[in-house]
Amino acid sequence: MLELRRLRLLAEFGRRGSIAATAAALGYTASAVSQQLAALEREAGGVPLLDRTARSAELTDAGRRLADRAEEILSLVETAEAELSAHSDTPMGRVVVTAFPTAAVAFAPALAQSLGEHPDLTFVLRQTRPGDGIRQVQNGEVDIALIDDWTGKVPEQSPAALEFFHLRRDPLVLVVPATHPMSEPGRRVDLQQLRDEPWMAAPPGEPSRQALERLMDTVGGARPVPWEFEGLHTILSLVARGIGITAVPALALAAGDQDVAVRRIPECTLAREVYAVTRAASVRRPSVAVTLRAIYAAARDVQPAPPER
Repeated sequence: MLELRRLRLLAEFGRRGSIAATAAALGYTASAVSQQLAALEREAGGVPLLDRTARSAELTDAGRRLADRAEEILSLVETAEAELSAHSDTPMGRVVVTAFPTAAVAFAPALAQSLGEHPDLTFVLRQTRPGDGIRQVQNGEVDIALIDDWTGKVPEQSPAALEFFHLRRDPLVLVVPATHPMSEPGRRVDLQQLRDEPWMAAPPGEPSRQALERLMDTVGGARPVPWEFEGLHTILSLVARGIGITAVPALALAAGDQDVAVRRIPECTLAREVYAVTRAASVRRPSVAVTLRAIYAAARDVQPAPPER
């Protein structure tokens, strides 16, 4: 009998195209993936599923057919589980949600309060790296992922087996120390005047860093080179101490634990869209449905930043 966990590995290999990429995506070693796929070949009656060489592996025709079927099988299994769960209106069992860090911090209090009303439900919230959420939902590691998208194209490019729920738009805002001249109420934000300030940002490649660089490109002239720090919370704590200034998504300020001034940036359209993503077959599960409702409410009610001042 074909083992579902190994079928999931084969389906992931079909998407990734290599043992190394499959291992990296699922958090296994390459050796473990290779051994599990070899075991799947034995379960399949010895039919070769992978054409292996010393340096690479690719699906055989039989492997490709089984990988395609694996996607269907895994979806059918989840649909069956959802139908069984739907016979009970009581949310129960374990629901795992993964989120980018600012959403995890911003939404956690409301989610804990709302889902705490369901004693048979075990709720797990994890933080994840940018770009990992969709993959984790797709391969069954988590039930729901909270993701951010600066391109506006993520739902269009994602697999049909996934369902996206738009939660909110999160604009880029300027953050300065509470004693900074630009913190004065009613004063117009002029980025040109801030060019020589000590800017702080996440490391290169991080979405918030790319957004800040796009913002600075609108000013003209040479782009200031910001100081780099890991984590938006660290950056905001340094701004609060008067060490520099930054521009971050407003949701990063939802915790409200920093003494900073937040200013809207005139004519700035830079923003990210925040989504909840789940497998389409999971939506009917009462535990997933109630968690999605709680996420909607948390995203609606959270204050993304302190009042502008």
